[in-house]
Amino acid sequence: MRVPVSTYRLQITPDFDLFEAARRLPYLHDLGVDWVYLSPLLASEPGSQHGYDVVAFDHVDPQRGGPAGLAALSAEARRLGMGVLVDIVPNHVGVATPEEDPWWWDVLRLGRESEHAVAFDVDWAAGGGKILIPVVGDGDEQAIEVRDGHLHYRDHRFPLAPGTSTHDEQHYRLVNWREADDNLNYRRFFAVSTLAALRVEDPEVFAETHVEIRRWFDEGLVDGLRVDHPDGLRDPKRYLDDLAALTGGAYVLVEKILEAGETLPSSWATAGTTGYDALALVDRVLTDPDGQGPLDALEARLRGGEIHWPSFVLARKLEVANGILHAEVRRIVREVRHLDDSVPAAELEYAVAHLLAAFPVYRSYLPEGREHLDQAFETARINTQHVDSRAFDVLEPLLSDPWTQPARRFQQTSGMVMAKGVEDCAFYRWSRLTSLNEVGGDPSIFAVDVDDFHHAMTLRQRDRPLAMTTLSTHDTKRGEDVRARITVLAELPDVWSAALDELLRLAPVPDPGFGSLLWQAVLGAWPASPARLHRYAEKAMREAGDHTTWTDPDEAYESAVHAAVDAIFTSPDVERVLTDLCTHVDEPGRSNSLAAKLIALTMPGVPDVYQGSELWETSLVDPDNRRPVDFDHRAAVLAGTAGDDAATKLHVTCTALTVRRERPELFTSYAPVLARGSAADHVLAFDRGGAVTVATRLPVGLGLRGGWGDTTLDLPAGRWHDVLTGHTVVSRLRRQGAFAPQPPEPAVEVRGAPATSLETTVPLSDLLATHPVALLVRED
Repeated sequence: MRVPVSTYRLQITPDFDLFEAARRLPYLHDLGVDWVYLSPLLASEPGSQHGYDVVAFDHVDPQRGGPAGLAALSAEARRLGMGVLVDIVPNHVGVATPEEDPWWWDVLRLGRESEHAVAFDVDWAAGGGKILIPVVGDGDEQAIEVRDGHLHYRDHRFPLAPGTSTHDEQHYRLVNWREADDNLNYRRFFAVSTLAALRVEDPEVFAETHVEIRRWFDEGLVDGLRVDHPDGLRDPKRYLDDLAALTGGAYVLVEKILEAGETLPSSWATAGTTGYDALALVDRVLTDPDGQGPLDALEARLRGGEIHWPSFVLARKLEVANGILHAEVRRIVREVRHLDDSVPAAELEYAVAHLLAAFPVYRSYLPEGREHLDQAFETARINTQHVDSRAFDVLEPLLSDPWTQPARRFQQTSGMVMAKGVEDCAFYRWSRLTSLNEVGGDPSIFAVDVDDFHHAMTLRQRDRPLAMTTLSTHDTKRGEDVRARITVLAELPDVWSAALDELLRLAPVPDPGFGSLLWQAVLGAWPASPARLHRYAEKAMREAGDHTTWTDPDEAYESAVHAAVDAIFTSPDVERVLTDLCTHVDEPGRSNSLAAKLIALTMPGVPDVYQGSELWETSLVDPDNRRPVDFDHRAAVLAGTAGDDAATKLHVTCTALTVRRERPELFTSYAPVLARGSAADHVLAFDRGGAVTVATRLPVGLGLRGGWGDTTLDLPAGRWHDVLTGHTVVSRLRRQGAFAPQPPEPAVEVRGAPATSLETTVPLSDLLATHPVALLVRED
């Protein structure tokens, strides 16, 4: 199996197609990248900017360059010695434009008689033998009409079954859009009705949906795959086994969210996750734990009381189970009642919703993860003590047996409830420190100390050394450098509290808690255009869903929030407060950015650089984080023909990637490197087997104590070279109280004081005099 040393993610779009990506590969190679990592390539909805709405599985999307584009990119990658990793989407297909998806069109036309009916997860009985299509507006049924040999509703067009003409005769029924949450009878991607789920657990469906992917490997065009949303699959382990057989055991990653303390099933045929777990650790080891108390107090003041995160999350998940995913709850109950109808459906729905809300991780993979199901039953029973327990008594054996339909359906659904309740709701309602409100992270875990980070990395090196590490993705809610700046607020809680009070006074927001979340985004992304901040404000407040929603917007509330955003650009007083706040966070934010970048690029795993993030990555939630990247500018900065205030970040990125690619033998183990002295808590250092990473943490506190002072770093004896500065670090053995003789050093030296054993202490004030980070390579 060929494996990458590093990857670089490119978003392939109609405007940045495979031919253009091929043209950019020399720059990526010069940057030090080993493999190029591409967003989905299969044919997708017309104009799709992301490619996750796949409509056909037998060809590369023509609007993204088609087969010729992939061949051109692959050939250029091979010329440069690079590999190719591609994102695939096995869980669902796009059905927003039915005629674009030949399978969906055929099922709508022929119903259960279609040869493709088995591909879709449809409960035909629940729809009276029809697929319910939730597209009709309120009171707009009269717009459904037959003309030109098709059934039309506004801009939507649907097929007619042979020999029919009327709506009532079809194998589908167009219904009000509001029915999706309660009555939808096909499984969808989360709550997106235009993405219909597939049944790739069926061998024939798997084969037909992987025809083009098989060709990629048969013809040597692609080297590895990233599997989108495996938790939506009926049996992820079986799917990965099938994929390994199809690809010949190629390098495969899974987009799997792990909760704190959770590990990826060891039985899965995968190198590991796409890196959200690594991201969460990097963010938290750079967060000051002393900020938790003051920021808790601020959040309680803004919210009018303290928030207990587990209870808060449970309530949000319960809202989802009883709301936008109620149709999935009802389907689980229908499958339960096929096996045991002794309890009324309403009681079972109540119990299933509470079980889904109480589930502590995204999902189980029975028999693996049975302990999570047991925990959910225990929590749900406690939370519903006033209710008759008969429903739980019926559910427990059925949901615990991995072979029952209800158990399998429940496992597919719990992750949906978690994602929509936590990532897409709770993360927008809790604003204590929003750099922690990131996909794959638990905002209630405020920080991790250096020892805990070292322990996690030791396990990662042992168990998943080829898993991906990342800081930004197409799905992160805040780019890595937005989070790096927000993280500084944990070291400046009083400054932040005073500034926020002034901002809320000058530009009032109806909900001051949401105002805190909004102003943190502004601070992290600043400078940003009015359009970008207005788009973020709209998405954030509608995703929060406590004052306004996508389906029922509150115009007064939203106008007040948008007025606050306008004030950033029209009020001199608001500009003054924001500018003053920026002066407090700019430099420490840059230090955090460089520290996070070097740690992520050199820690155990395969580092991924999200497109453009070799310079400042100040994007907000999608689609902001999928904006076009100016590669010409980056190439010029790399070549030294253009300047940029993030040039140091590009230098760190390029240097670390190049060392990893050219000297992989230096990154084969993991060991902590210890610091001594008054500022020892402000450094994180580790040895990867000949390459030592040194990174500053908590830079505000470091400045307040006057710098590094007497703090030193213990390095193994030898001659070390900081590849970021070109300086040589000389570590000498102590012999009877004195250094062993060494010849004069031609390079700039950082000399250590005498130490015992085979180590010497190197002053951090010298080692980190140029940058807040260092990457040392042992020359001998």
